[in-house]
Amino acid sequence: MAAFPPLCDFGWKAPAFSLPGVDGKRHTLESLRGPKGTLVAFICNHCPYVKAVIGRLVSEAAELRRLGVSSVAICSNDPVSHPSDNFDNMKIFAEKHAFTFPYLHDAAQEVARAYDAVCTPDFFGFNGKLELQYRGRLDESKTTLVPNAKRELFEAMELVAETGQGPRAQTASMGCSIKWKAA
Repeated sequence: MAAFPPLCDFGWKAPAFSLPGVDGKRHTLESLRGPKGTLVAFICNHCPYVKAVIGRLVSEAAELRRLGVSSVAICSNDPVSHPSDNFDNMKIFAEKHAFTFPYLHDAAQEVARAYDAVCTPDFFGFNGKLELQYRGRLDESKTTLVPNAKRELFEAMELVAETGQGPRAQTASMGCSIKWKAA
């Protein structure tokens, strides 16, 4: 079932985190922070929405890095109910898609809750002061990649890198709901 996150709460401060990455290192928000912005993407391995756009996300993140915007992906899904999203499979997924950014495991789901993440993919674009400026979609693609789609996420983060402000018109992302652990 598709889920839709709320639109951008401009200026909301990014909550700090410290999570293990598939690279064997522990990463903090502060260590990943880009000088002109930071993109935090909640994704997973099994979601058809993520699978459709992962190649584009990897290439957009590489271009954003050249603009001073860092990127990080976080998987918060319950690996018990969704074994394809466990840490070992995250390593395989990141390698298969040649991630150029850290892929972190939020096993306790505390980071997803702190960010109020709703779906995969769910994108949070922050400026250099870690103030939220974008909470929209990558582009119009859903479970199938739309060729030559307008680069909504890239253009928004490019604007953030240049001005510190995101666009006021944003379209919410859409994807599979976060798979929360049973209470």
